[in-house]
Amino acid sequence: MTNLSIDIETYSDVDLKKSGLYKYVQSPQFQILLFAYRVDDEPVQIVDLTASERIPFDIEIAMLDPNVTKRAYNAAFEWYCLSKHLKLPQETQNEWLQQWRCTMLHGLYLGYPSGLAAIGEALKLPQDKKKMGVGQSLIRYFCKPCKPTKANGGRTRNLPQHEPEKWKIFKDYCMQDVYSENSIWRILSAFPVSDDVQRQWELDMRINAYGVNLDRDLIEGALHCNACITDELMAEATKLTGLRNPKSVSQLKKWLTKELSEDIDTLSKAKVAELLDRDLPSSDVNRVLEIRRELGKSSVSKYEAMETCICSDGRARGLLQFYGGNRTGRWAGRLIQVQNLPRNYMDTLDTARDLVKNKNTAAIKLIYGNVPDTLSQLIRTAFIPSEGNKFVVADFSAIEARVIAWLAGEQWRLEVFNTHGKIYEASASSMFGVPIEKIKKGNPEYSLRAKGKVAELALGYQGSAGALINMGALDMGLSEDELPDIVQRWRKANPRIRDLWYTCENAALEVMATGQRVGINQNIIFAREYDCGAGLDFFTVQLPSGRKLFYPHPFLAENDLGKQALHYYGVNQKTGKWGVIATYGGKLTENIVQAVARDCLAVTLERLDAAGLQVVMHIHDEAVIDCGRDQVSVDAACDLMGTPIPWAPGLPLKAAGFESNYYMKD
Repeated sequence: MTNLSIDIETYSDVDLKKSGLYKYVQSPQFQILLFAYRVDDEPVQIVDLTASERIPFDIEIAMLDPNVTKRAYNAAFEWYCLSKHLKLPQETQNEWLQQWRCTMLHGLYLGYPSGLAAIGEALKLPQDKKKMGVGQSLIRYFCKPCKPTKANGGRTRNLPQHEPEKWKIFKDYCMQDVYSENSIWRILSAFPVSDDVQRQWELDMRINAYGVNLDRDLIEGALHCNACITDELMAEATKLTGLRNPKSVSQLKKWLTKELSEDIDTLSKAKVAELLDRDLPSSDVNRVLEIRRELGKSSVSKYEAMETCICSDGRARGLLQFYGGNRTGRWAGRLIQVQNLPRNYMDTLDTARDLVKNKNTAAIKLIYGNVPDTLSQLIRTAFIPSEGNKFVVADFSAIEARVIAWLAGEQWRLEVFNTHGKIYEASASSMFGVPIEKIKKGNPEYSLRAKGKVAELALGYQGSAGALINMGALDMGLSEDELPDIVQRWRKANPRIRDLWYTCENAALEVMATGQRVGINQNIIFAREYDCGAGLDFFTVQLPSGRKLFYPHPFLAENDLGKQALHYYGVNQKTGKWGVIATYGGKLTENIVQAVARDCLAVTLERLDAAGLQVVMHIHDEAVIDCGRDQVSVDAACDLMGTPIPWAPGLPLKAAGFESNYYMKD
């Protein structure tokens, strides 16, 4: 026996999607119902644990045998559920993790969608190897609590004896998942997951399982204060408008249309802000719009997500999705979505936190004015260290700007990052020919910094005036007429970055036209790789780290501009559907830069782990360490992050950080 493929079906009274895997499994009512397995190429077998059947002894032995590779689709689920079923201690769970291989990760690594059914469709599996379509209804019936009714005798759970025929189909469904996972793995095995990525997945699993501590008192207080202020604001809005539900978009649009004598077709944040900037016909309209904006700032959903997923020990687990962005390999957020947290600006976080914990809504309103905005700014501070510990937070400084300068060989930018690091000022200086010494507060030239900043944020990946607008150029006081000039000045100041876009595009076209590998800056290699037997065909980009980016089923065709361009199959970011995507030099550059930045973070996470430091979460390019008061200093953590990476000679990495009793934006 060399491979053991596994799929299980489980029951818990906890909602898996809302609360996450770890709280789901930790419930006292958690139970494994079915255990389907396949040994190498033998037929799939199933064990019905609800019928007092037992997992065969030789399979139990194989499950813990380091010479047998365990495989599953979304292996995190099987690994953690079976760890509880087998009553494995934490240290053994972590060691056991090294024996698992995740077919979902394999698919994401190769650019395919997540979801067993979705990847089966993308790979065009034959019907007998696809996931059965009846699964969701069966899972709802057998794997979740049911509502007690007269018809079902008042029961709160459906058991196999209640629907024997459905149960038989459910067993077939579980077995079919093993065949599907196995078929997918065998196809994808022509392009195996690299050892580095496998090791990083294991580290990610350990970080997710450890979790991060949450401040229960702050969460409870925030939800209480939000309920109070929402009731108050809703009552005021009802009185002013006479509407039954002034929070209803359709009702409020009609009311505003009548009051303003113009058609109001949206109540977006931008539209509300625009209306508030006008001379409005009455103070009532002004106040209603203010209330709308105030209620719109409430991020109470984050607190609700925290309350839903917090485990009995006060920790939230499973907040990070490894390879969540499969075009670059970057992490994504789950449950609380830590990758998308509101910023905090107030200087009195301690005071605000105490008021919220004490549920003192009146004092919050008196001191800070806007209660929803205050609660929003405190969301980050709900993440706290373990008792007696501190957070050390270290963040790569301008990582994408550093990486693109290094990849392109834009020397003046590298010199900036190797010295003072003021890239916004330096960019403005280079664009407008003004000495950088003059671009400082108090001087008229300081206004150029805003242009340098928005150009840096928007133009690195072949963006133009539209990219500047999307990045908030007009909100910064720039006029639309100025934008084309800013684009041209930035490109002229950064000729090597501009050349990198076209180098990437031309290299991709050459690879697709000739089938030959093409190397460009910093050991980046473009290639066409395929396996006829598996029916796989990829355009690949080998990064400086050795990791590859995969673009499935590539082909050349005209794009929307009538130019020959690389096309491939992928998940459309807007629709979420699998289909054809066109790309170009700037987008390829963006993928590569973000992928290299991701690899820098991965190296850092491994270094921190090797140093015995517990990372509890990471947000974009920032690591949050939960450690003893005297365990590590901010400088030491930043030095670890800034240590040169062997595969990136000359990349000027630098990190900044702080320590705190709660997470925040420093």
